[in-house]
Amino acid sequence: MDHDVPIRVDRSSPVPLYFQVAQHLEQLIESGELAAGSRLENEIDLADRLGLSRPTMRKAIGYLVDRGLLVRKRGVGTQVVHAKVRRQIELTSLYDDLAKTRRDPSTTVVSFSRLPASGTVALDLGLAEGTEVYAFERLRCADGEPLALMRNHVPAGLLPLTADGLERQGLYNLLRASGITLRIAKQSIGARAATAAEARALAESKSAPLLTMERTAYDDQGRAVEHGSHLYRASRYSFDLTLTGW
Repeated sequence: MDHDVPIRVDRSSPVPLYFQVAQHLEQLIESGELAAGSRLENEIDLADRLGLSRPTMRKAIGYLVDRGLLVRKRGVGTQVVHAKVRRQIELTSLYDDLAKTRRDPSTTVVSFSRLPASGTVALDLGLAEGTEVYAFERLRCADGEPLALMRNHVPAGLLPLTADGLERQGLYNLLRASGITLRIAKQSIGARAATAAEARALAESKSAPLLTMERTAYDDQGRAVEHGSHLYRASRYSFDLTLTGW
C-alpha cells in the first residue's frame, strides 16, 4: 500500500517548497514513522495533494534519493531505505551508539594480528618503535547493513584481545571491562572516495564518498590506549556537532 504521508508546507516561508517537503519526509524517516521498506504514494498524487508542481515534488524526492534515504525502484515506486545513523561527537564507540539507538550492531573481524609497531603507529600511540600492538580491521553493520570499516591499533600490553571478543563486543566495552577508563581523544574528520575494495566491502558504488575519522584515545593516566582509522558510508552516516556562542 502507498503510504499517505502527513506533510504541510508554508508558502509564506523563505525556505524553498521542495526543501520543506524533503525536511518533513526526512523527519518522518528518522522518527521511524516512515519505516524502512515503506512505499510513498505516487509522486504525482503527492504533488496534487499538497498543491505543488510536479517538478517541485520531483526535486524533493530526488534530494532524499541523493542522500540515501529513499530509493526509486522500477515497477515498485519510491521506497524508504534505512535512516541515516547520526552520531554526536563524543568519546563513545560506534557499537555503543548503535546499541543505544536499537540499530542492532554486528561486527565481522576482517583481519587480526599482533605485530611490532611501525614508526607511524608507534608515534600515534606514544610507544617505542617495535613495541607489540594488536592490529585489526572490522566491518561494522547496523540492522544487517554495512556501515563502517574500522582499522585499529591497540598496545598489546594493555589487555588481552581476541578476534572472537571483538566480534561479540565493541572495543571500548572490552577496554572498560579491563579497568581502563577512557578520558579524552584527539580526533579529525574528513572525506574521500572509496577504493574498489572498500566500495565492495561497504556495498557502495565505485568511488562513492566516504567519511573518514582518525582518533587516538587516552585513558585517565594519559596513556594512548587505541588509535583508529575509520571509514563510514556518507550515504548512511553523519556526525552531529553542537556549537555554542560566547
